[in-house]
Amino acid sequence: MENLLDNLKNLLQKDERLVSEGELLKNKIVELALSLDKDLIELLLSDKQMKEVFFTEVGKATIFNKEKFIKFVSNKQFLPDSYTAFKNKIGLIDEKDEFVSERKDVVLSWPYKDCILEGGMTKEDQKRDEIFWNETLAPDEISRLLDPKTFTNAKRIDKDGEHKIEKFKTDENGNIKDNLIIKGNNLLALHSLKKRFAGKVKLIYIDPPYNTNNQRNSFTYNNSFKHSTWLTFMKNRLEVTKELLREDGVLQIAIDENEQSRLGVLLDEIFSDYEKHCITIVHNPRGVQGNNFSYTNEFVYFLFKKGLKVIHKIKRDNPLEEEFKDHGSESLRTDAKNCFYPILVKNNKIIGFGEVPNESFHPSGKIVREKNGIVEVWPIDVGGVERKWVFAKQTVEEIRDKLFVKTKSDGTIDIFRIKDEKIPRTVWIGERYDASTHGSKIVNKIIDGKTVSFPKSLFAVYDCIYSVTKNDKDAVILDFFAGSGTTAHATLDLNKEDGGRRQFILIEQLDEHVDVSIERIKQEIGKNTEDFVYMELAKWNENFVEKIQKAKTKEELKKLWETMKEKAFLSYKVDIKTVDENAKDFEDLSIENQKRFLLECLDKNHLYVN
Repeated sequence: MENLLDNLKNLLQKDERLVSEGELLKNKIVELALSLDKDLIELLLSDKQMKEVFFTEVGKATIFNKEKFIKFVSNKQFLPDSYTAFKNKIGLIDEKDEFVSERKDVVLSWPYKDCILEGGMTKEDQKRDEIFWNETLAPDEISRLLDPKTFTNAKRIDKDGEHKIEKFKTDENGNIKDNLIIKGNNLLALHSLKKRFAGKVKLIYIDPPYNTNNQRNSFTYNNSFKHSTWLTFMKNRLEVTKELLREDGVLQIAIDENEQSRLGVLLDEIFSDYEKHCITIVHNPRGVQGNNFSYTNEFVYFLFKKGLKVIHKIKRDNPLEEEFKDHGSESLRTDAKNCFYPILVKNNKIIGFGEVPNESFHPSGKIVREKNGIVEVWPIDVGGVERKWVFAKQTVEEIRDKLFVKTKSDGTIDIFRIKDEKIPRTVWIGERYDASTHGSKIVNKIIDGKTVSFPKSLFAVYDCIYSVTKNDKDAVILDFFAGSGTTAHATLDLNKEDGGRRQFILIEQLDEHVDVSIERIKQEIGKNTEDFVYMELAKWNENFVEKIQKAKTKEELKKLWETMKEKAFLSYKVDIKTVDENAKDFEDLSIENQKRFLLECLDKNHLYVN
């Protein structure tokens, strides 16, 4: 397919009014578009591609989108050699993409905000020169890039090993019920899942690259606009997650201080109709040494539709003892008369409840009556104030197994209740969240010889999942930065505890991470009856990318070029005849530059099979 920009230039050259000395008059093009010039519109309509991009069908009418057309023509003057509508500098712009110095009304923006960033890597330390496909200047490229891809190499894996898969498990409505592990680019995989999973995912939990300011940063792209590139990378993926979530779905994103503030602003823009909450998890109590502070925490954003009650109580690390007797100015006997009664205790165990006599009580807070070793305990302060129990008798009977008795040294008796669940607070702290003890050590014990950088605490992810899916035992849970497979591990553990049928979908493109996830989950399902389906995005040009990168000699690269001419999808900019005519120049290049040249020849839009 011919490039949209070149196609438009060639088409406009046919109108003599728009050309001077062989050059297009862009101001004239804009002027005619603004005036809805009849001849210009007819010229554009004569080309199928122009009609698809710049016109909209409404009933039997065809409407010219002059704003889109003018923006297309005008923007190219700012970046003549780039697929982006923005100037290569960070700043505040208005809705017409003009910088603050030119306008007064502003919005927060960044370079590449109007771009699609594919973000393909197969190794953690691999750098990649990215193509930024602009939504306005390259709509045809983007539509092909994000078309659903073909899956291949599918197999069912259970405790007995790998098996040929003939079909997915489905419910009566045809919904896929299998656990899935997908290897490949997560942006492309997400778009490929939309047809079957749009509006069906209860929870999306992700732990994306943190974009840290050190050499261990896993977000390693060759780009000087580091934060802008990261924001573009995240924006593309978050936009499709919104399509996958159910109406009562929840998005959870783990992040640290490096991009937390910028991510928060991005979430406000994409999920403007959602509540946004940010919790702190103390995941490294030992701290990470910095110049001024030692960081012990990271964050998790929770997002869900405004007004929904979707977050449940989570389990406590150590059950909390809370006094069963209400205190405070609003907890008097007169506030709830049916909550004032004696609890009968024998040998420090609750055996029942007594009736309320008419006489007054004076030995406040102490044993009132004792008979045959049975004592009555009342909700009365030492100061003599008659208060109330938290619950009425009929409710207390239901939670009696969570109540216990404590006799103080002065002879008074207090009744406590054990709270083993709590409404999630905004700071999660405790040994269970230690990412070293319950993250790295778990992975290293399971997987010998392979590594995954900074795996999450199993219990931190478990609590995130539990807080959303406690009462939804059929929930679909998606993690498209799967890493070491902690999300699947936590899901399997929760299912084992409550008999749930929650379904996990993992997407991961880094080779070693995929290997770790598969082995980890195989060991977990070996303890139960679950299984999962593994599959990959079918590669096309990606096969050539890998072969080019692995080549050791120039002779290998020369043979690859011959194969590429026959089987690869080459960029429209490549003239095979010219390349072959200059074979000597190619041979004189270093092996690294030969690799760079061959990689440039490939159309990155066709790394996988549509």
